[in-house]
Amino acid sequence: MIVLGKSIEKWIQDYPLIRDLVHLKEVVWENPVKGSQSQSELSYNDILEAEERFKRFGPYFKKVFPETNGIIESPISEINTMKAKLEEEYDTQIPGRLLLKRDDRLPIAGSIKARGGIYEVIKHAEKLALGHAILKKDDDYAILADKKFTEFFSAFHITVGSTGNLGLSIGIMSAKLGFNVTVHMSSDAKQWKKDLLRQKGVNVVEHKADYSVAVEQGRKQCEKKLTCHFIDDENSNDLFIGYAVAALRLKKQLDEMKIKVDVENPLSVYLPCGVGGGPGGIAFGLHHVFGEHVHCYFAEPTHSPSMLLGLMTGQHDKISVQDFGIDNLTAADGLAVGRPSGFVGREVESIIDGIYTIDDQRLYDMLRWIYNTERIKLEPSALAGMIGPVVTKDHLESKSGTHLVWATGGKLVPQEVWIEDYLKGSQ
Repeated sequence: MIVLGKSIEKWIQDYPLIRDLVHLKEVVWENPVKGSQSQSELSYNDILEAEERFKRFGPYFKKVFPETNGIIESPISEINTMKAKLEEEYDTQIPGRLLLKRDDRLPIAGSIKARGGIYEVIKHAEKLALGHAILKKDDDYAILADKKFTEFFSAFHITVGSTGNLGLSIGIMSAKLGFNVTVHMSSDAKQWKKDLLRQKGVNVVEHKADYSVAVEQGRKQCEKKLTCHFIDDENSNDLFIGYAVAALRLKKQLDEMKIKVDVENPLSVYLPCGVGGGPGGIAFGLHHVFGEHVHCYFAEPTHSPSMLLGLMTGQHDKISVQDFGIDNLTAADGLAVGRPSGFVGREVESIIDGIYTIDDQRLYDMLRWIYNTERIKLEPSALAGMIGPVVTKDHLESKSGTHLVWATGGKLVPQEVWIEDYLKGSQ
């Protein structure tokens, strides 16, 4: 089999880690170009601008989603009992504190995708309303809930391709504003996510193929309509910057907890990774807020190590896991991506410390452990970061300070689905 002009054997010769990836082994890859010169055209000012837009929409969020109190943000939990469980199970010590960033509790969409997805929708809505002179920036944005605005937005379409959680955030937010919204869902998307979107008035188109096909079909559908805005999880600056705002919020939360981040107290962050937008945007924001004192690691399923392949080889979106016979079938539906975002890969290649892969059974084990120890319910993909402090300690430079696992989703998972996943975990 030939991939980009080279045999699989030659790829393995050039990048020996591919042999383990092909055999679905858990691996840790250290990024050799961390700290190199960034080529990004995005800046810290873009993050600040996004935060201001979120603030303008605060009154609207408060009116239509009262549970937000005007801000889409998640709490932090210190998980000492889970830390002890990890140390016991893996016969190791995790230096410093272990925190869980609870994006599973983000309001509206119950996952990390509520950040970037909702941001791109509100930015598009604001642009339309300002452009048609029915809104001014100094207005109270609560008026966007009025019938005048929902009728106005109903003339416009929003389309997205998704494995699940991005579709939820885009669909719920777009439908609430009044847009006609279509979500193209891949074969691995959970049925309950499709059902929930339909309940919210979203048009769901199901595909028998994987994530990349769902995205491509969504793009093609949107191109046929002048009034359609396609949200591209693989290449969107707006999604990326929406995620990055999380870093500003995290800085404030750590300050309130009196947690220092400096050379003696580094911050290590473990982020589940699918196509790359969510973890990439957050890593970008953390890099701008904390500089050299933050260390970001991405976590991917052993069956879907697409970002690792793309970054390690430098081929980004030109290469896929299927090229190497890896099936891209995983219980972590939000991470079931065979081809990474080239845009995100180039944005993060100089700022992340590394990537590790994790087996599905380990996800189920930790889903059970986090509930047994902390009474926290997460979905499988949200546990990909949990093993980070253990595996990076063995393979990369040992870090003390603060370890923060980013829990990406779980709040909206139906109880019967969560119980099925819980029962798959070991005691």
